[in-house]
Amino acid sequence: APDQPPAPPAVASQSGGCGVAGGRMTDTRRRVKVYTLNEDRQWDDRGTGHVSSCYVERLKGMSLLVRAESDGSLLLESKINPNTAYQKQQDTLIVWSEAENYDLALSFQEKAGCDEIWEKICQVQGKDPSVDITQDLVDESEEERFDDMSSPGLELPSCELSRLEEIAELVASSLPSPLRREKLALALENEGYIKKLLEIFHVCEDLENIEGLHHLYEIIKGIFLLNRTALFEVMFSEECIMDVIGCLEYDPSLSQSRKHREFLTKTAKFKEVIPISDPELKQKIHQTYRVQYIQDMVLPTPSVFEENMLSTLHSFIFFNKVEIVGMLQEDEKFLTDLFAQLTDEATDEEKRQELVNFLKEFCAFSQTLQPQNRDAFFKTLSNMGILPALEVILGMDDAQVRSAATDIFSYLVEYNPSMVREFVMQEAQQNDDDILLINLIIEHMICDTDPELGGAVLLMGLLRTLVDPENMLATANKTEKTEFLGFFYKHCMHVLTAPLLANTTEDKPSKDDFQTAQLLALILELLTFCVEHHTYHIKNYIINKDILRRVLVLMASKHAFLALCALRFKRKIIGLKDEFYNRYIMKSFLFEPVVKAFLNNGSRYNLMNSAIIEMFEFIRVEDIKSLTAHVIENYWKALEDVDYVQTFKGLKLRFEQQRERQDNPKLDSMRSILRNHRYRRDARTLEDEEEMWFNTDEDDMEDGEAVVPPSDKTKNDEDIMDPISKFMERKKLKESEEKEVLLKTNLSGRQSPSFKLSFSSGTKSNLTSQSSASNLPGSPGSPGSPGSPGSPGSVSKSTSQMAAITTK
Repeated sequence: APDQPPAPPAVASQSGGCGVAGGRMTDTRRRVKVYTLNEDRQWDDRGTGHVSSCYVERLKGMSLLVRAESDGSLLLESKINPNTAYQKQQDTLIVWSEAENYDLALSFQEKAGCDEIWEKICQVQGKDPSVDITQDLVDESEEERFDDMSSPGLELPSCELSRLEEIAELVASSLPSPLRREKLALALENEGYIKKLLEIFHVCEDLENIEGLHHLYEIIKGIFLLNRTALFEVMFSEECIMDVIGCLEYDPSLSQSRKHREFLTKTAKFKEVIPISDPELKQKIHQTYRVQYIQDMVLPTPSVFEENMLSTLHSFIFFNKVEIVGMLQEDEKFLTDLFAQLTDEATDEEKRQELVNFLKEFCAFSQTLQPQNRDAFFKTLSNMGILPALEVILGMDDAQVRSAATDIFSYLVEYNPSMVREFVMQEAQQNDDDILLINLIIEHMICDTDPELGGAVLLMGLLRTLVDPENMLATANKTEKTEFLGFFYKHCMHVLTAPLLANTTEDKPSKDDFQTAQLLALILELLTFCVEHHTYHIKNYIINKDILRRVLVLMASKHAFLALCALRFKRKIIGLKDEFYNRYIMKSFLFEPVVKAFLNNGSRYNLMNSAIIEMFEFIRVEDIKSLTAHVIENYWKALEDVDYVQTFKGLKLRFEQQRERQDNPKLDSMRSILRNHRYRRDARTLEDEEEMWFNTDEDDMEDGEAVVPPSDKTKNDEDIMDPISKFMERKKLKESEEKEVLLKTNLSGRQSPSFKLSFSSGTKSNLTSQSSASNLPGSPGSPGSPGSPGSPGSVSKSTSQMAAITTK
């Protein structure tokens, strides 16, 4: 691999491990980065620390220890196994495999430190420190070991056209054995063999010797699998790399050769959007592109056994990218010219598109950097004015340019949302709302032309990150949450909700096509997130702008997913159990669209049915008194015949309990005294007091009480038992009165197939339903077993007093 990643500055710290030179962690010789190879064959940075080697009793051997420089915690503890193959690359990297699919690398800040640790490893394994790779002898037989020890090196056949088959067989036979691979690699290095093979390649092409070209393909592919950095540096040099690619065009398994060189020289053009003055940097970019092409397109997909053999190739590309980003970042003139041309109105569209694509690729490369270097990278871009530049680009008409700018913006938000928030709050002091960066993002989300709204989904995720209080900072002087949310609700929320408000002016959505429904669902998802995570900002906005009423218009959408999004929004609000919200809901009669949707859904047993029932069940279980009274007083007539669940009858029971307490203030005051005591005591005291006060015998309870689930039984049973006789008298009296009224008064809906229920709202809104609602055939669409909860059969036919309370 090329040089190590740019080394971070030395940080003074206390010693945290054995064997550190001088016992000081400030010694930069031992300062290292720990990398592991992930499933995608990319190197992951595990942290910076100082490496030492010492005997670890638990591991029973000399081990490598890396302690984090930040807190002294152990980043790595690895026993130096006598049979593990360690590889030294480019003077500052040591790479090895800890297990079959677990590769590790130490990247040293200084060559001297790498040499010290390498000597320790070679000492344990009994190797000469001058070698670049130690050997793994585990898989070799004693006979092979003897043969290898008796012959000091591997003798290659002379590099001639007539001996290509012999060379190919030698390479293939050496691959299974680590020792033979090592000797083959050394022989290839020492004799300049690769360049001789490439000369023969030209001869074979000139003579159209297909058999020889097929042998060369096998030889070069085998050299790749030797996994040797020194060989890669020869093969990937400017003079050799195109010939190496040429050899790999002649795959014997294909009837025709591939035209990789033609693609790289004629089709793939290197666009230098800003002139690069450094020839080394330019050469490194060309090399990295070609090596990446070899890995992705030219080499056949490696088998399970060959996968680990290409780890050095992955490392070569990884460290090349790190080096390219570092060199570009240090070239201030280059970056200054880049941003100047990006924002210059005189720049033509094609040029601007190339500039934006370059910046996007630049940011993608930065993902390979170590965290400290990535910090420096984004800080440099921020100082150069990347956010104002993005704002200009996002305001342009070119969809491709805007798409690339969105990708760049996503890198910035994921890296540091606070930096983006700070910028948009500062620009709000100088610009109108229409051209604020965050409003441009919202507008692109709203105007996404993709039928599946792929871009809008990405942008919604970015907005969610920006308004998430979890990643907002709080300092002694200011709170980012307060400042940014104040800004967002003042300058941006009206842009986000504009499509919602425009589409809900009537009783049903004015536009109900699939794409509009998808967009509104995304907006509702973000608003639901705000309800959950923001406090008074979203509450003031919802109540002042009457947002919930507008959202509930979407319950009438033909798209079930949108109606459910609207219901989920209301459920989230009810879940807060906030009386401000509750008063707003009751004042505007905002249960009416929900009850209407429930009745229109009829006897279908679907998600809509379950979600609405769950919302009412929550109100019952949590005993939200104001909403319980509101629902029963205004909607009981529409819901009383729903008997396949006990939720609504349970709500009615709650309501009657409340009225009983109002009629008997003495009883209620005694309970409130008890309740006040409970808050100051633990759960066991609570249970004791309930038992003393209610003194209820659980054996008296009947199966008919399906209203109360087991989790609530201790609380609710006790509430029921005390005033039971009064309830029964009251209920019988009420039922007889209702029968008389029914005979005398022509209640709409009781004598006709469909009924209209008039609710006591100021708007005199009506609720319609089919008469089948009064005679629902059990659990809608569900088979239901006799006695199972939620099915008609679950209600006991007992005529006992208790059953009569909860079942009608």
